[in-house]
Amino acid sequence: MTTISDQLDPHFADASTGSPPGRAVPVWLAIVAASIPMFMATLDNLVMTSALPIIRDDLDASVGQLQWFMNAYTLAFATLMLPLSTLGDRLGRRRVFLWGIALFAVASIASALSTTPGMLIAARAFQGVGAAAIMPLSLTLLAGAVPLAKRALAIGVWGGVSGLGVALGPVVGGAVVEGVSWQAVFWINVPVALVAVPLALYALAESHGHRQPLDPLGVVFAGGAVFLAVWGIVHGNDDGWTSASVLGALIAAAVLLVLFLIRESRTEFPVMPLRLFRSRQFSIANVIALTFTLGMMGAVFLLSQYLQIVAGYSPFAAGLRTLPWTAAPMIVAPIAGLLAPRLGLRALLVTGLVLQGLSLVWMAQLIEPGVAYSSLVPAFVMAGVGMGLTFAPNATAVLADMKESDQGAASSINATLREIGVALGIALLTAVFLGAGGSLTPTGYTDALAPALYVGAGFVVIAAIAAALMPGGTPAAGDTEGDQPAVTTAPSPSGRVIDHSVID
Repeated sequence: MTTISDQLDPHFADASTGSPPGRAVPVWLAIVAASIPMFMATLDNLVMTSALPIIRDDLDASVGQLQWFMNAYTLAFATLMLPLSTLGDRLGRRRVFLWGIALFAVASIASALSTTPGMLIAARAFQGVGAAAIMPLSLTLLAGAVPLAKRALAIGVWGGVSGLGVALGPVVGGAVVEGVSWQAVFWINVPVALVAVPLALYALAESHGHRQPLDPLGVVFAGGAVFLAVWGIVHGNDDGWTSASVLGALIAAAVLLVLFLIRESRTEFPVMPLRLFRSRQFSIANVIALTFTLGMMGAVFLLSQYLQIVAGYSPFAAGLRTLPWTAAPMIVAPIAGLLAPRLGLRALLVTGLVLQGLSLVWMAQLIEPGVAYSSLVPAFVMAGVGMGLTFAPNATAVLADMKESDQGAASSINATLREIGVALGIALLTAVFLGAGGSLTPTGYTDALAPALYVGAGFVVIAAIAAALMPGGTPAAGDTEGDQPAVTTAPSPSGRVIDHSVID
């Protein structure tokens, strides 16, 4: 069971809570301090979906530019999480976390002031840079700020808030666009940042990890691979899938991915430590993160616009009607975090992912011109419950086998793959939609939406199969392939030795 280390981390005065020196901070306040900026960053993944029809008219944007309004954010987000997490380990996690909040606020102002599609795409990319500093470090700072006994619950709440931020994007965006303007979608981030900075300074203690050099070549290989893959998918229907530009982009993406893996396996200071994937639980958790977000977030992108373009709802009314889907994770994820030690991660993940896959199939079969909204509600609820059963257990699985010094890299790898899943999901499901003859018109949307939802469901099924291969029972840290013991311990940010079997 849990033992107490003789040497406490000098960064923390309170070994049981990870409170800043000189004061004890309530656990709930630490959760709020870590979660508010993360919620802001995840919200902006899809906050624009309800505003896209209006922005398209206001800025005279093409369908491809609409995708890049989303993908400029997610690509920068995904590409830079790992190096910025490494920078946080070197310079101080809280310090880089605060820099990320500040940059996110400034880029939000630039987004609100944009007058051309190019300006908005560039501003969204800088928003993604800020989000890349916020997302992974929020979980690492939270893990060090709460006592061991409450860590599973805290991670559950964090997972629920994370999922809610992504899922509530269309609701919040719709309400703001209809009540004010599309620019206000970005202005609302500014007061949130002004509250988040002093709160983080008060409630979260500074901590450090491995102080290793950055790996810029690895960042270039990884970022280039993801960018070219998304670019090729986005342009596939317009330019032709066998065109030199599209094939060249996809082949170059594959080459860069191979170079990235070779680089990371040989360099002394990798941006993505491949040794972490020796943990079976960690590896499976990341397969789930990539495939389930690819399927579900691509579906959210298309369904949010379906409610406006086909069903004829206003931006706010459309967002409001997604609440049976989007509100469920906030309720279910904390419960899943509490149930994980009793039921095990595998049971919760498989159940959640099967529910999500079935919900997309159900939606694909239901959606047709004139379908009543009430017919979609049960499928929306199923999707929301499934997401709630996935977020928290997957976040727990990511950190379960990790030493404190590796938690930043582990959480950033997982968050990176989730954001890559969002970008690829939007690009791929939109490509399927357009390839099936879809268009952003009431008469050209419905028939092409079903094939895209079936493809999304297929990726969620892959995630469910991966979850079924996760170590059974109530997983313990060290429950990995090879000769590792059933239970291992690792120092927490507070200096205590964590018995991860309690967390899992």
